[in-house]
Amino acid sequence: MLTLLTPGTRYIKAFIKAFGHANTPRCSSNSCQSVYIRRFISENTEIVGEQSLTPEFKLRLFTPSCRFWTEKPELWPFDDPYWAISWPGGQALSRYLLDNPAVCRGKTVLDLGSGCGASAIAAKLCGAAHVVANDIDIVAAVATHMNCELNLLEPPVCRTNNMIDSPAKGFDLILLGDMFYDEALATSLHRWLDHCISSHGTKVLIGDPGRASFEEHCIRGLLRQLAQFELPESVREENYGLTCSSVWCYCPEL
Repeated sequence: MLTLLTPGTRYIKAFIKAFGHANTPRCSSNSCQSVYIRRFISENTEIVGEQSLTPEFKLRLFTPSCRFWTEKPELWPFDDPYWAISWPGGQALSRYLLDNPAVCRGKTVLDLGSGCGASAIAAKLCGAAHVVANDIDIVAAVATHMNCELNLLEPPVCRTNNMIDSPAKGFDLILLGDMFYDEALATSLHRWLDHCISSHGTKVLIGDPGRASFEEHCIRGLLRQLAQFELPESVREENYGLTCSSVWCYCPEL
């Protein structure tokens, strides 16, 4: 159970770890109907936004007042709820887009590992011509639709296939928030991003709060920092005291 988790106990990692080790069978994309998922999200999340880097829009997220913050993990019916948290790299990336709307205005944008859809929402608010939100979790796709509706936006195209290592589709801009949390994944991303850039001239923006897996990866030497943002106090508490999050441009020619 998660009953002892409080802001002071660095609860996000324990929260994900607890649900990630639940033993009950998960619902697959074939068995979970959109209506059920929508109802579940509505009943088990809270609308938040003012305490983030992007108060311009709201999101349905998990908070300590939500049932499954303290519920038995084995009662959770889906895959790990990464979509239910607004991660600091994604917040920084969204803040950067809102501050620099010309970056994606009129562009075809891919939000890779989109989670709650925050970066996709920021891109749409900035006037992107076409936005694709890609996350392999179907619940994340439904959450993204709901979060867009919450902000009176037309939802992006949501794709749940793994687009990493798939043929590049000619996106003008690829957004990656908090995607370099695993070395193997980071290496796959590095290779695929190189292909996207070489074949289509795609621009790549990365948001990360400086996790060790990001700072120590070889791609780190090929990044140019564009901005750094101080995280709100509540976000710091949720992320092991990380104080800031940065946005980087991937420049393989460096």
